[in-house]
Amino acid sequence: MLPLTSPFFALCAFFCFFSTLSAENPYRFFTWNVSYANIYPLGVRQQGILINGQFPGPDIHCVTNDNLIINVFNSLDEPFLISWNGIQQRRNSYEDGVYGTTCPIPPGKNFTYILQVKDQIGSFYYFPSLAFHKAAGGFGGIRILSRPRIPVPFPDPAGDYTVLIGDWYKSNHTTLKAHLDRGKKLPFPDGILINGRANDTSFSVEQGKTYRLRISNVGLQHSLNFRIQGHKMKLVEVEGTHTLQTTYSSLDVHVGQSYSVLVTADQPAQDYYIVVSTRFTSRVLATTGILRYSNSAGPVKGPPPGGPTIQIDWSLNQARSIRTNLTASGPRPNPQGSYHYGLINTTKTIILANSAGQVNRKQRYAVNSVSFVPADTPLKLADFFKIGGVFRVGSISDRPTGGGIYLDTSVMGADYRAFVEIVFQNNENIVQSWHIDGYSFFVVGMDGGQWTQSSRNQYNLRDAIARCTTQVYPYSWTAIYVALDNVGLWNVRSEFWARQYLGQQFYLRVYTPSTSLRDEFPIPKNALLCGRASGRHTRPL
Repeated sequence: MLPLTSPFFALCAFFCFFSTLSAENPYRFFTWNVSYANIYPLGVRQQGILINGQFPGPDIHCVTNDNLIINVFNSLDEPFLISWNGIQQRRNSYEDGVYGTTCPIPPGKNFTYILQVKDQIGSFYYFPSLAFHKAAGGFGGIRILSRPRIPVPFPDPAGDYTVLIGDWYKSNHTTLKAHLDRGKKLPFPDGILINGRANDTSFSVEQGKTYRLRISNVGLQHSLNFRIQGHKMKLVEVEGTHTLQTTYSSLDVHVGQSYSVLVTADQPAQDYYIVVSTRFTSRVLATTGILRYSNSAGPVKGPPPGGPTIQIDWSLNQARSIRTNLTASGPRPNPQGSYHYGLINTTKTIILANSAGQVNRKQRYAVNSVSFVPADTPLKLADFFKIGGVFRVGSISDRPTGGGIYLDTSVMGADYRAFVEIVFQNNENIVQSWHIDGYSFFVVGMDGGQWTQSSRNQYNLRDAIARCTTQVYPYSWTAIYVALDNVGLWNVRSEFWARQYLGQQFYLRVYTPSTSLRDEFPIPKNALLCGRASGRHTRPL
């Protein structure tokens, strides 16, 4: 007989507790083995990170409110974590899978993530969050379907494809990490991949039928343009929000972003190019795939279709055209437009300015002059166990300071249920991409130059898109509204992976003194404990 103190009983006890909170919602169980293997995406052998032998990793298919039990075995020779881009982890930042909230899985050990996709629909992805593992794979798609009785604003497609696009390097992730650790900038990538392949990916369609493509940019630093020869794309969903169904001939997908489009196979039966190419780069990298009709009369004809390259205005105008479908249902039956965000008074304005520079003659990146350095203990655990000296709330200002870059474990405090305006100010000559864990936010405005209070006059206060990752164009600003209704410690980061690795991130501590389960779940019984939290206990059985 197993002792009552065994991990098995601890995990079972957590499931019992968890099931009382989400009793009628199904459970989906996954067992993943994370391992190294040789891969050749650009024709050169390199060390890849595979999940159950797959590169990219397996998709997660689930339905709104499902409970996901994901047992991850780490067969690497170094610590490992998976994070879930866009999954809000309602009341449960312990499961977010970034180092500020979750202890790494040691080599040869396992950890079971217990997630609920509470009140969410849409297209997202998961990825490895530690070190520079993302440059080796370990990512995969997440699709959250609507519950059967919730109307979806388009007919069921004939097929549903995950399309993971991103820039890629021939160098191993360890080489790239060592390059950054020496204080160097990340070099220009070597190629572009579609679902882990370069110029060797195909999607089969039947003439006359419509298909859904869930496109995510899982790359490291470059915005990408996606297009299909001879076909239009109807945008229907962005990171969990049903959109106005606007038709595009090509679509800019910035790093970390996810889009769902419908494509109808309405052309003569043959093969057609799918093209993905870099945006805003002096040298354009591109790769192709194939849209293959089942009754194809022959191979692709003509050159791959060209797309936009360095045009900022083209991309800005497209971004402004992406809007919420106010009459469509979201994860619940009520229309998405029933939440009138534009009528709510903001309680605080936060302005975040990114910057680049050197500290101790090494390249660093910063937010409001603070370049983030990880602590020796996950911040969420230090907060729970009240371990002093790990971090200080207020160690990053809510306004640009104008000073030089310095190192700190930056944490910004915020009040639970505040309704906040955040302005991302980009004074650099590159496109930025910002993500906030734990939340979806309304992108109310974006424009060139410096943001001022008069910039609010051009805000979209009616049908702005709600999403979790937004771009900021060079020498420009982007403004968002966000309801801080999710207690926890949440990572705010650049999706340019070298920039976040070298400091362009911080944690937002959304706090309430309440200890009610209605506000935040307790620490998981199976939580790994590390750093200065080692040897402590999660909760008594």
